Amino acid sequence: MSDTSKPDNAFPPSEAVALAGLVDYAEGAVVSRTLRKTKGSTMTVFAFDQGQALSEHSAPFDAYVQVLEGSVEVVIGGKPIEVAAGEMVLMPADIPHAVNARQRFKMLLLMFKA
Repeated sequence: MSDTSKPDNAFPPSEAVALAGLVDYAEGAVVSRTLRKTKGSTMTVFAFDQGQALSEHSAPFDAYVQVLEGSVEVVIGGKPIEVAAGEMVLMPADIPHAVNARQRFKMLLLMFKA
């Protein structure tokens, strides 16, 4: 996974931003761009090529996935959930979850540590 981060500069204040346009697809890869990172939270956009995945893992804090383009299978606690563009899903703290790109898709990941 590549990270083309420019925290704080990627999301200008007082301007509308098309989130899906902030990250491009790369063949056979997952591309990410961190928009904001603080001690208590992160905001990152991702572009997954078809067939890419994030293997099952858990985190000690809540994470929200909002699909910006396409759709994705998110598995939370062993339950597969299809999430489409315009939809959001909560991945609760300490519950194993995975992301499977059955097609190309883009998402915004919001994580809150505190």
